[in-house]
Amino acid sequence: MIEIAPLAVSAADIKFGTAPVEGTILGKAVRLSPSQPLVRYSLRAKDIAVLAEALGRKLPEKIGTSLDGIARLGPDEWHALLPAGTGLPLVEGKPLAVIDVSARSVGIVVEGPGAAALIERGCPLDLAQFALGRATRTVFETVEMHLWALAPERYHVDVWRSFAPWLWNSLAEAIV
Repeated sequence: MIEIAPLAVSAADIKFGTAPVEGTILGKAVRLSPSQPLVRYSLRAKDIAVLAEALGRKLPEKIGTSLDGIARLGPDEWHALLPAGTGLPLVEGKPLAVIDVSARSVGIVVEGPGAAALIERGCPLDLAQFALGRATRTVFETVEMHLWALAPERYHVDVWRSFAPWLWNSLAEAIV
């Protein structure tokens, strides 16, 4: 199980790289593990074409979808989860914002045939309707998180550091 300091007040107290939690939920195999290191960017623009040109990347056009590590969360909002070391260009003089928010959140990977059941334990989404490549902002009980469908039976949960120990433990306690 993941190690958490006795008086954990932030996810910095989680020691990533410890053994994942594996077991079952509702008789289905599931695995909970910290994600690989990622960089995160908050991207804002009124005009998708201006942002795409500035970044030199194609962006997802439909809200709730993702493309090459970038999810569209709202009409003028995208969130990027990219491999560690990936940078986005510094853009000046354009009506947009590209902000590195890597220190804000941590990632948890939930995978296996029981992954949806584990997440649905506290999340109101019906993950049977959550298509591959889908990404959205949602909640687990009262904790806000970003949820990405990475592959069949594999999800990435991005959560603010201060809520990560609670979310990790809430997910882990349901695994038998």
